Amino acid sequence: MELRRIKPKKIYEEVSEILHEKIRAGLLKPGDRLDSVEQLAEQLQVSRSAVREALSALKAMGLIEIKQGSGTFVKSVTSNQLDFPLSTAILTNKQDVSHLLEVRKIIEVGTAASAAIHRTDADIQKMIQILEEMQRVQGDGELGEKVDFQFHAAISAASQNPLLTTILDQVSGLMLETMKETRRIWLYSKKTTSEKLYDEHMQIFLAIKQQNEELAKHAMSSHLSNVEKVLLQYFETTESMQSPKLPL
Repeated sequence: MELRRIKPKKIYEEVSEILHEKIRAGLLKPGDRLDSVEQLAEQLQVSRSAVREALSALKAMGLIEIKQGSGTFVKSVTSNQLDFPLSTAILTNKQDVSHLLEVRKIIEVGTAASAAIHRTDADIQKMIQILEEMQRVQGDGELGEKVDFQFHAAISAASQNPLLTTILDQVSGLMLETMKETRRIWLYSKKTTSEKLYDEHMQIFLAIKQQNEELAKHAMSSHLSNVEKVLLQYFETTESMQSPKLPL
């Protein structure tokens, strides 16, 4: 009998799941204000950075909203969002990663094509701002991963299709985690760098700006294929290790 290796959970994943379960159980209701980062860190006996990462994951899933100067509040969510897997355990082996990236390709290649057709001048300006920020934070994994996600979200918004945006929101948590780990792998790889990621995003942007549907599809497909290649190569090099872990 073949058994999958158990992946040690990161601290922020455990914090996320604790808060997620409280929302599921109704102990935290829509509109409720969460304790401060400092208070949560003290209650759970973890670092403040772990709490911040956990809140970022919950925000990406649409479960909470962070209001500057006011605090963090539970949002009104659907049962689908509550049932969606929070853990990144799906990233524990090559087959699961391949399946997730196949889903991303199916959704995001089509999204890029739709954005090329329907994008507005405002959408283009938003992407330009994100790309400028992406270039500015090159080498900073934490900031880079957030900007990466913002860029893909901006493409979704440019499609002008609220249903498509809703579907993408349903899987945003896993996508965010995938891009986070992918970005860290790329940053620590000798063969690939954050500059290459920037260049690939720029090619996607230019195709959308030119309203070239086919080129947008090709650029997005090429980008996700490269991401998949790096991820799967990473798993190939670590599967022989006793306790494979993603880069910190």
